[in-house]
Amino acid sequence: MKSLLIIAHGSRRQTSNDEVRALTQRIATETGDGFDIVDCAFLELAEPSIPDGIQQCIQQGANEVIVLPYFLSAGRHVVEDIPNEVAQAQQQNPDVCIHIAPYLGSIDAMARIMATIAYAEVTPDKQQITEFRHAGNNNRSNKR
Repeated sequence: MKSLLIIAHGSRRQTSNDEVRALTQRIATETGDGFDIVDCAFLELAEPSIPDGIQQCIQQGANEVIVLPYFLSAGRHVVEDIPNEVAQAQQQNPDVCIHIAPYLGSIDAMARIMATIAYAEVTPDKQQITEFRHAGNNNRSNKR
């Protein structure tokens, strides 16, 4: 069984943590049958913790856990903390494949997503927004 574990920072604000949980449910819907389990865990300030989240996936039958950091930049949490937590979980579960996907901010699509959001704020023409979203490599930032 294949599982996806979304890792967020965690917050003292319960509503922020609930947003991550809601996003996780939307991702589960989007991935369809791609993952048997889609769940989330938190680095700190909220439950479940990363080790607990990984263990919950394994207890549900996962033999592969893909850890997806929901972080925008490669700060200490992405570079050190999450890999350390995953390495410890891997040592405790040698028969399970646990690996880390690229963090959110590192993916190429992020620039297009952010530009689409910004563009939607400056133009009321929804047709232009749709065209912009599907433009692919058409870099509108050079057109001023």
